[in-house]
Amino acid sequence: MTVVACHDCDLINQLPDGAAATLLCARCGAVLRRYRPNSVDRALALTLAALILFIVALSFPFLAMKSGGFVQETKLLTGIRELWNQELYSLATLVLLTCVLVPLVQMGALLYILVPLQANRPVPGTIRVFRLLQHVAQWGMLEIFMLGILVALVKLGKMATIVPGISVFAFGLLVLVMAAAITVLDPPLLWERLDRRR
Repeated sequence: MTVVACHDCDLINQLPDGAAATLLCARCGAVLRRYRPNSVDRALALTLAALILFIVALSFPFLAMKSGGFVQETKLLTGIRELWNQELYSLATLVLLTCVLVPLVQMGALLYILVPLQANRPVPGTIRVFRLLQHVAQWGMLEIFMLGILVALVKLGKMATIVPGISVFAFGLLVLVMAAAITVLDPPLLWERLDRRR
């Protein structure tokens, strides 16, 4: 049995271990633990898909601008380098951090946690990595960057023909897949399994 305090009414509830159902507070009916079947398998599959999309997003052209017979293509990392070259150091660093490094750390941390759990083999430092993942998650702003791209497409569409590259579509899918990977994770289950390993 696991003892959990309700986050709404503070009633102490006893929860059965390994229950395959959503568990509610006995007093107020708040959700204490949501059952997510195959949480580790689904999160691992989505993380691997996100990693593939991330590689595609960094490897292929992001946008192409056509104006009067002149075509200029750019990749995501090229755009960051151009911001740096124009002495917009803080903006370049922010884009690099939120759109490249944080998602990469998130995917690496998820793989570091989920692959050993899937294989039932203990790996040192997993609990620290899981804590890091929970802190880093709020710095990943892929969806805000995607909104900025859409606004730029609309604004620049009046000056030149903008052709979105494969990378834009991969980046859009990456936003959805990363959100799904984080959503299907079952943190209480992960904490239980990680604690057992420790």
